Amino acid sequence: MTRNAGIPAADATAGIAIRQYPGSATGAAGACDDSPMTIREVAHQFGMTPRALRFYEAKRLIAPQRRGATRLYRRSDCERLALILAGRRLGFTLAEIRDLLGRPDDTTLHLTREQCVAQINALEQQKRGLEMAIAELRQIYSSFYRKLLEQAEAG
Repeated sequence: MTRNAGIPAADATAGIAIRQYPGSATGAAGACDDSPMTIREVAHQFGMTPRALRFYEAKRLIAPQRRGATRLYRRSDCERLALILAGRRLGFTLAEIRDLLGRPDDTTLHLTREQCVAQINALEQQKRGLEMAIAELRQIYSSFYRKLLEQAEAG
């Protein structure tokens, strides 16, 4: 077995299940106890809108239980939602997150080493683009400031 950066070659393509996520113990998902919660309660716990939760449901990323027209979220729904939000924070699209989650009842993100590297590269490229935009805006702002100074000196 060859090693690359201290990781066995066999691990390079094996999926890694991410079970540790923000909120697992004390955050939003941790606040979801074993009793079902309404859409408003879950939205409040996660700092999002009920509309966003309905959107994730329409995209088949979450599937809360129904009691008539009322959506009831279990702890597993909250854990899955926390992973969806973690995937978004990591820059993955909803389609990619769906693939990373796998089955509808899955509560882990399955990332490969290659997916991590590809996402790091994509985020680095976005970062460079943002840094260039910030530098350009600072330059524009500085030109406004210089004009104000020139006007003050002239007036």
